[in-house]
Amino acid sequence: MKLILIVVGRTVEEYLQTGIDDYVGRIGHFAPFGIEVIPELKNTRNIDSKTQKQQEGALILKQFQPGDYIVLLDDKGTQFTSPGMAQWLDNRMAAGYKRIVFVVGGPYGFSQEVYAAAHAKLSLSNMTFSHQMVRLIFVEQLYRAFTILRGLPYHHE
Repeated sequence: MKLILIVVGRTVEEYLQTGIDDYVGRIGHFAPFGIEVIPELKNTRNIDSKTQKQQEGALILKQFQPGDYIVLLDDKGTQFTSPGMAQWLDNRMAAGYKRIVFVVGGPYGFSQEVYAAAHAKLSLSNMTFSHQMVRLIFVEQLYRAFTILRGLPYHHE
């Protein structure tokens, strides 16, 4: 089983990318993990947000494979405590999916087609974060979930 994070557009800020790279390396000690970057759309100033979501959605849908468990990182998703997220992840990993695919959409979110393909939605907070920052927060929480599951001292109660 492999974990994948799909993101729309490269991470622009170097400090965010440095943090993401650090946690990607750490997660790799627990499970195969990778990030797939969908290129940003060009000339988005000339299209409305709905059209942009649809075009990004078509690119996202192409990344999915049969047997994937698809999880959207969405502000309307389920929120967990860190231990709750760890248990949720453990349950998904035990279910025998080929891949668990987490998706961070573009600045306007997801198209209806992507929502329809998803099995679950997770929210990282009631607060709003940029889609760039969500990447770092998510990989840190994924790492934290693995340390909780392994009983390592990274997470403190």
